[in-house]
Amino acid sequence: MKIGCPAVLLSLLLGTAHAAVSVQDDHGRTVRLNKPAQRIISLAPHLTEDLFAIGAGPNIVGVTSYSDYPAAAKQIPQVGSYNSFDLEQIRALKPDLIVAWPSGNPVRQLAQLESLGIALYYDDPKKLTDIPHVLERLGVLTGQTNVANQAATRLRDRTAALAQHHAGKRAVRVFYQVWDRPLMTINGEQVVSDVMRLCGAVNVFAELPSRAPTVDEEAVLKANPELIATSGDSTAKNDWLQRWARFPRLKAVANQQLYMLPPDLLSRMGPRLVEGAEALCAAVDKARQ
Repeated sequence: MKIGCPAVLLSLLLGTAHAAVSVQDDHGRTVRLNKPAQRIISLAPHLTEDLFAIGAGPNIVGVTSYSDYPAAAKQIPQVGSYNSFDLEQIRALKPDLIVAWPSGNPVRQLAQLESLGIALYYDDPKKLTDIPHVLERLGVLTGQTNVANQAATRLRDRTAALAQHHAGKRAVRVFYQVWDRPLMTINGEQVVSDVMRLCGAVNVFAELPSRAPTVDEEAVLKANPELIATSGDSTAKNDWLQRWARFPRLKAVANQQLYMLPPDLLSRMGPRLVEGAEALCAAVDKARQ
């Protein structure tokens, strides 16, 4: 009996590797595969990060531009950008799963991919707390449930720690600058606003109807934020912040609370978003002081 145990174990592992899998995606569609995906195409940089985070990076055969994290992602063939991809190249790569971002990918091209009969998983998270669920579902589709569940647990733990640390603290009024000319920000539906709430902060333009509204300097002066932040590492974006120094009566300027946050961390709905949240929360804490 002992001699047969390894063979039995191998048989069970092979059976698991070839078992049919299914999950429900963010559009309520059931995605079914006859076996865990072996050839995957990612249509957004954050989805590439998701797949690497759950141990499925070696199975990615195609990505979109700006899929630059982790470093290994840069070596994967590109099939276009998130908002325009090469359907013929995708077909030639013979994927058994495509992970798509319906909020960013073009609807017409997604419909064309569906017509090819390739399994599509639609990922459309809205909040930081949605990302662990994404990791778990992708873990099922790729046969990486153990790694995915561990990654999801770590993400939930770090998010919960932030929420607990900032619970009950004084709210800090924040202006988050997305662009300079025209001057653009975010409303309360955008994920950075969700992160602000986690930090005990308030987006001064949360009530505006557009997700990426255009505002003017007068509106920012009237809102008088205690903290002004943007995200990136370019000299141009540093100039964006320094221009506010012309208004010394702004609380954020008077108290020197102008912050350049790490690039990509707050703009991608992947597992590194929690790092962006930690950086923003640290800035909010300083503004409280």
